[in-house]
Amino acid sequence: MALHLIKLSVGTTSVEDLAAWHEDPRAKGPDGLPRHVTRMWPRRAEELLAGGSIYWVIQGLVQCRQRLLRLDEVTGSDGIRRCAIVLDPALIRTATATKRPFQGWRYLESRDAPPDIGTARASDDALPPALSAALADIGVL
Repeated sequence: MALHLIKLSVGTTSVEDLAAWHEDPRAKGPDGLPRHVTRMWPRRAEELLAGGSIYWVIQGLVQCRQRLLRLDEVTGSDGIRRCAIVLDPALIRTATATKRPFQGWRYLESRDAPPDIGTARASDDALPPALSAALADIGVL
C-alpha cells in the first residue's frame, strides 16, 4: 500500500482554483510540471514515490489528490535547500472528508485516504463548502 501526503491548499477556494494555480508559471518547475516547494524533506520518500499522492484540503475539506512523481532538491534565493514535490498535473477528485487546519504536510496512510469519486461524478457541480462539510460530518459524502 502506498503512503500519501495531505496538505492544506492555502488561498484556494475550489478544485478549479487549485487547477488554475497549477497553470501559473510560478507553480511550475523547469520541466513544466506543477510542484510544491517545502522546506522539509520527507523521511519516508521511498514509500511516497511507490504510488503515493498528495491529498489537498480546500476550505476544510479533502477534495482532490495528485500523484507524486518525484522529489527534487532545490535551493532558494536565500541559499537554503528545500524539497520540490513534483506532481502529476491531473487533479483527481475524491470523496470529501473534513480536516481540521494543520501546518505543513502530514503523512496519510492509504487506509485513511478518502476514495476517488470516479470519472462519472467528476464533472458534477461542486457543492458549497458548508454543505459538503455538513454531509461529510454525517457520513453521506
